[in-house]
Order: sequence, then structure tokens, then C-alpha cells
Amino acid sequence: MTPRDRILKILNHEQPDRVPWFGDLDYWATSLIKRGLKPANFIQSSDYIHWHRDLDVGFYLQGYFPFKTNYLNCQVRDWNEGTRRFREIDTPMGSVRECWEYIPASFTEGPIEHFLKTEDDLPAMKFIYENILFEPDYDFAAERLLQVGDQGIVLCYLPKSPFMHLVALEAGIESVTLLAMLNPEGFSELLSVMKMAFDKAARIAVDSPAEVLMIPENLSSEMVGPQFFESYMREYQEQWIGEIRKAGKHSFIHIDGTLRGLLREEASTGFTVLEALTPKPSGDMAFSDIASLANNPDTILWGGIPGVCFTNHISDTEFDRHVCEVIEIMRREPRYVLGVADQVPPDGLEYRVRRVGELVNKLGHYK
Repeated sequence: MTPRDRILKILNHEQPDRVPWFGDLDYWATSLIKRGLKPANFIQSSDYIHWHRDLDVGFYLQGYFPFKTNYLNCQVRDWNEGTRRFREIDTPMGSVRECWEYIPASFTEGPIEHFLKTEDDLPAMKFIYENILFEPDYDFAAERLLQVGDQGIVLCYLPKSPFMHLVALEAGIESVTLLAMLNPEGFSELLSVMKMAFDKAARIAVDSPAEVLMIPENLSSEMVGPQFFESYMREYQEQWIGEIRKAGKHSFIHIDGTLRGLLREEASTGFTVLEALTPKPSGDMAFSDIASLANNPDTILWGGIPGVCFTNHISDTEFDRHVCEVIEIMRREPRYVLGVADQVPPDGLEYRVRRVGELVNKLGHYK
């Protein structure tokens, strides 16, 4: 069977010949491009799919929202100062500014200033989302469908839930928590406006050429517990899980942080796949305990190998022990996909990636 055959079997609750092995290599590839070891267009090219095939890793598209975002009736200004990237949006209701700083050692960036800082920013933020326009941008998804062949499937993103969008990108958990507690009415009004906008983007994503669709929540339960989830996230997720199902497609959530506090709740929403599940030594649960907490038998569990395992911080012996242990669990029933939780990092070792394929080919056949 091919990687595509295996993953389609699992998504349809059928048993393939062995446990599927799919990895997100985007972060690793980005670092190789930055180092000059891969060409600038490597990730977008068919060579990226060939790289997966050479490494014996199934492919599923990460990081692609199939829509363009336009800000109407606002003035948007972008600029850089050294390693810092700024964006300022001026509206009739005030201005907001964010700043993200690139960290060369880790080939990534992080926020050091968010748009939404205090309740004084709520009017401007509401205006932005009342005047935002999303338009389809399907060309790359269509190109990937031609490139991917038997190596995997094409996945596109919906927007995050409005709550998680603020937590992860535009406000941070501290400001979100303070606003939810101190100005619940104003905070709920902003979320309502955002949802009306995001519903339009989500519809564009569902109608895209993607075969499977993900709400990329980047969820970690030490940041967002059951109270916030039930109040602000479940409704959005369940609505779009239903719309994805109506379209004849499969729904994913990216839940790559600590699991114990929200795994049961997310399994109850109806997602086809809980993706990037990160066990110990990076997460808060042993992999052997995940299925009992995610106790919906129809939920597919995807992940199992923390990114750090692909680096020299973990010995070869410990790497083999961990991967073999996870494979032994996964081959008991066809509800698992072996994956990186959540990405191979920039200091990942190529021979470790290849080693996973060797171990799955040897040990991954179902009992």
C-alpha cells in the first residue's frame, strides 16, 4: 500500500496493511532554506514531495490558508526594524500595533507586542473585523493535488476559533483572560464580530480543493482549560466540523500542547482527527494513556513522536525505545497515525526521520 492508501483507510475507519507514518517537515525544511541548503521555493515545489518520498514519510500540507485577507476602510502599514517586524492598523476607532521578533537561532519569530492590549483597543479591533474581507485563494491547493500523488493528502486550514486566534496571535493569554473577566460584554462583542468574519473564511476553506481540513487551534490545556473551551470554543468547532462533514471531507484539530486538561472535551466535539498529540517527554501524558482519555472510539489519534526526539538531545537507544513503544500501541487497532508532535525541528537529524520508516516497516503491521 502507498502512504495515501493507508491514510485514506484510516480516515474511513478501515484497516490498512500497517500503521501510517506521516510527518510535518515544514519547520525543518524552512531552516534548511534559511541555511542555503535548499532552494527558496523548495517547500512549494514538487521536489518537496519527492523529499518526503525519499525519507519514507507521508505528506499532508501544513500552513496553508486557502483565502486572502483584505482590510477595508483601514490604513495598514508594515515595516521592519532589524529582526523586528511591525504592523500598525489605523481605523476611525483608533490604532493598534503589533511587533514580532525573528530569532535566528531557532529560525522562527514570536510576538513581543500584540494588537489587543487593553479594553481601550476593543473599538478598533471590532472595526477591523467588521471591515475585513476574505477572498478564495485556491491555486496552491490545486497545484498540490497534482504534486502529491500517492505520497499523501492535501490539507488546508480554516481560521482558528476567534478565541484561540486572540490567544495565539493578537492578544496573548494574559490580556484575553483579563478582558474576559473584567469586560465580559465587550470581549463577547468582539468575539461575535470576529466569528461573523471567520465564518466567511471558513466557508471558503471548506469549499476549497482540500481533501481534509484543519482548525489549527495550537491548543494547550495549561493555557486554555475547560471553562474557556466550553464558553468560547466548542460552538465554533462543532459548527464547522458539521460543515466539513456535509462537504464529504474530514476534520482535523491541531492540539499540540499539554493534553490532559482538554483531550476528553476535544474528542467529544466530533473531529475526525486529533493531530500532533504530544506525549512525554515533551507533553504531560504517556502515550499509552491518551486513548483512554480521548474515549470516543471514532476519533483518530495522530502524533506520538515529540520533535525533540529527532535531535541529539535524545540518544539513539531512547529514540528507538520510544518509537517502538508507540508503534506497539498503534498496531493494536486502526485508529492511529504515527506522526511528529508537532514538527521536526531545525536541528533534526535526517537519519532519525529515516529510522521511523524503517521501524514502521518492520514492526507496524497490525496484530
